[in-house]
Amino acid sequence: MDDDFKETLTKVPAVTLGFWIIKILATTFGETMGDTVSMSWLGETTATAGQGGVNGYLAGTALFGGLLAALVWAQIRARRFHPWLYWATIIASTTAGTSLADFATRSLGIGYPGGSLLLAGLVLTSLAAWHRRLGTISVSSVHAPQAELYYWLTITFSQTLGTALGDWVADGPLGYSGAALIFGGALVLVAAAHVANRFSSVALFWLAFILTRPLGAVVGDVLDKPVAQGGLELSRLAASLVLGAAIVALIRLVPQRAGRAQG
Repeated sequence: MDDDFKETLTKVPAVTLGFWIIKILATTFGETMGDTVSMSWLGETTATAGQGGVNGYLAGTALFGGLLAALVWAQIRARRFHPWLYWATIIASTTAGTSLADFATRSLGIGYPGGSLLLAGLVLTSLAAWHRRLGTISVSSVHAPQAELYYWLTITFSQTLGTALGDWVADGPLGYSGAALIFGGALVLVAAAHVANRFSSVALFWLAFILTRPLGAVVGDVLDKPVAQGGLELSRLAASLVLGAAIVALIRLVPQRAGRAQG
C-alpha cells in the first residue's frame, strides 16, 4: 500500500451498517461471556457467593482488564488497521466493562443509579479531555497514539456505563424485553437524526456507540436469565459460543476497511 495513502487512513473501521451489527453482537457477547466468567465460573451466582474468598466480579475485571490492556497496546503498536485485532479489543472492553460494572453496582453497593451516574461522568470527562487536548473527538482522528489512548479509554468507560444503564432500566417494571425495546428505539431515533443530517455526526456516533452497549446488555440478559425473571434461561457459555461464531462469520463476510483520517 502506498505510504501517502496509508497516512489518510485511521486504525479503526469505517462506520457502516456492518460495523453497527458487529458492534451490537460484540456487546451482547460481552454480557454473556462476562457473566459466564464472573458469575458461573468464579462463583458469583453460587450459594457461597460473598462468603469470603475471591470476588468473582473483581477477578473477572482483573482478567479481562489485563487482556484489554494487552490488546490496546498491540492496537497502538500496529501500523495500520487490523480487523481481527480491532474487534478483539472491542470484545475485551465490553467483557471487562460487564465485570467492572457488576463489581461497582453489586459488590461496592452503589447500585445501578449510582453506577450509571458515576460512569456517565467518566465518559463525559474522557471525551472532554480528548477534545481539550486534540481539538476533536472524531474517530477520524484515531491514527496517532494519543488519540488512540483517548479512544479506547472512552470506549471502555462507555461499555461499563452501558452495562450499568442496561441493568438499571431492565431491573424496573419494563423488564429485559421492555428495556431492549427502549434502547433499540433510541438507536432508531439516532439513525433517523443521522439521515436527517441536522445534528453533529460526531455527537451522534458517540451517542449510538454508548446506546449499543445497554442494548447488548439487556439482550444478553434475555438470553441467559431465568424464565421467572423474563429471560430464556439459556446456557451462558452456549449463548457466548453462538454469538462468538456469528461475530467471526460477520468479520469474514462483511467488508472490513479502515476509516478515512481527519485532514
